[in-house]
Amino acid sequence: MAEAVTYENTSHLLTLSVRSAGLTDEQFYRLCQDNPDLRLELTARRELVITAPTGSKTGWRNSRLNQRLANWAERDGTGLSFDSSTGFTLPGGAKRAPDAAWIRRERWEALNEEQQEGFAPLCPDFVVELRSSQDSLSVLQDKMSEYLENGARLGWLIDPVDRRVYLYHPGQPLECLESPAMLSGDPVLPGFVFDVREIW
Repeated sequence: MAEAVTYENTSHLLTLSVRSAGLTDEQFYRLCQDNPDLRLELTARRELVITAPTGSKTGWRNSRLNQRLANWAERDGTGLSFDSSTGFTLPGGAKRAPDAAWIRRERWEALNEEQQEGFAPLCPDFVVELRSSQDSLSVLQDKMSEYLENGARLGWLIDPVDRRVYLYHPGQPLECLESPAMLSGDPVLPGFVFDVREIW
């Protein structure tokens, strides 16, 4: 039985503490498979985060971003891109599904088939979170910090609501760009440039 239920200040997100339930990794994976219309994540504190599907405009923005990243990744060949339906098991224990992600090919190929089929036990090298009008900015900022703490080499938090982009680099101060036109993935994703104006 869940210990507590806490609600965020949004209409599409619910957080449940499941520590006392002893939810295993396999049970969490099955829970996700049984509820494909929901986005489920598990924090390092064993809180189950349930998010409803995004609105249409956010879905379009996410599709555009992932299309650009996938096209670059295919041309570049040094890594693989993943969309928002992909879960990862971070070293700290959280199970997260960034809106877009990229992993160096050698890291991906070091995983066995079972690890690749499940929620891969690693943090992507590059992660993107795309804020919708219902998303709490502070919750997304906490997620971005968590990615860095678990090994991400570059993170973008794109906020179309306020037309800002927050850049996350390990060991460097957070950088906030006001209404940028272009974002560069260098040096982590050499040559990847995203025209943010496409999704404003």
